[in-house]
Amino acid sequence: MLSSISISLIVWVIQAVNFLDFVSEDGHSFRVYFNYTLLIFPKIFSRIFLFSFFISLFYILIRYEEFNELIIYWTVGISKLRLANKLIQFSILFLIVQSFISIVVVPFTQDAARSFIRNSDIDMLPSLIKEKKFIDTVSGLTIFVDEKTDDGQFLNIFLKEQIEEGKSQTIFAKRGKLIKKNNLIIMELYNGTVIKLDDKKNTTFTFATTELNLSKFSTKTTTFPKIQELETSLLFDCFQSMTFKNKSFTLFEILICDENSIMSVKGELYKRIYLPIYIPLLTLVACLLILKSKDDFNYNYHKIYIFILGIAVIILAEISTRYIGKDIKNELIFFIIPIIFYFVVYLSFFSILKYKKTNL
Repeated sequence: MLSSISISLIVWVIQAVNFLDFVSEDGHSFRVYFNYTLLIFPKIFSRIFLFSFFISLFYILIRYEEFNELIIYWTVGISKLRLANKLIQFSILFLIVQSFISIVVVPFTQDAARSFIRNSDIDMLPSLIKEKKFIDTVSGLTIFVDEKTDDGQFLNIFLKEQIEEGKSQTIFAKRGKLIKKNNLIIMELYNGTVIKLDDKKNTTFTFATTELNLSKFSTKTTTFPKIQELETSLLFDCFQSMTFKNKSFTLFEILICDENSIMSVKGELYKRIYLPIYIPLLTLVACLLILKSKDDFNYNYHKIYIFILGIAVIILAEISTRYIGKDIKNELIFFIIPIIFYFVVYLSFFSILKYKKTNL
C-alpha cells in the first residue's frame, strides 16, 4: 500500500504541473488549482494500483528469497501452496479496498474537483491580458490590447463578444482599466465605438464611458460532469434501464442515458466494479516466483518470465476496458478471461508442486 501511495505521489506531482494551465491559460485562481489537484489523487491511485501492487509483491518475494527468509517458512512446515493461498486470501482485502476507492471515492472526489471549476470565477484574467496578444481564455470573448501602462491601464482595446448564435458585438476603445465592483470583474472603457452585428441589421454607436462585466463569462475549461465523475448508482440505473427495459432517460441534465452513452457507461462500470478482480490473479502470478530457489540455474530467467507475465496481465486488464460495451461477444470474452487464466495458473502451480514432491 505504501509503495502504491509513493508511486501515485510521483504521478500526481507530474499531473499537478500539467494542470498549471488552469491558472496560466484558463484564468482560475491558485485556490481552485490546489483544490482540484488534491482531489484528483484518488483517481491516480486507483489507476496505477494494479501495477504498483504487482511490482510491490514481486519485489517482496524476490527480496525474501535473496535473503533466505522464505526458507524459514519451508523449515517450519509451511508449504509453498499454503503460503500462496494465504497471499491470495490477503489480496482479497486489497480487492475490497480498491473496489471501494473506484466505486465510491473516485467518483465523489472527481465530481468535487469539477465543482471547483464549475463554481470558479476568472480571478486570474487581469494577469493574463498581455500587450499585442489576442486573449480568448473565456468562452465567447476575445480581448486584444495594444499597450499596458505601468498604472494598470490598457490602450487601444479591441473586444469581440459572441452574444448568441448569429449575434455579436465588437468594441473599440482608446483606453480602459479593470476594476472590481460588488465582487465582479468590470472592464471600464473610455472613448470608443460599439458595433453590434446580427443577421438582420448592424448598429454602430460611440461612447465616452461604458462598462463590460467580465464575470458573466465562463471559462473554457469543461465544467459539465463527465461519466467518470458520476455516482456508480446513477450509472447502474442507466445500465439497468437500457439493458433490461431498453428505455432511455435524462437525469437532471446530468446524464443522457441512451444508445450513444450506454457503451461509455458499461466501460466505466467495468473499470469500477470488475477490474479489481485482477488483483488475486496478479497475486497468484507473483507467487510463481516461489516455485524456484535462487540456487536454481535458471532462476534469473524465471524472474524475467514471471515479470513479463504479470505485466502482460496488467496490459490485458487495461485493454479490456476499451472493448467493454462495443460487442456482447467481446464483453463475455473479457469477463471470462481473468477467471479462466486464474484457474489455469493455479492448477499449473499446484501441478508443478505435486510433480516436485513426487520426484523428491
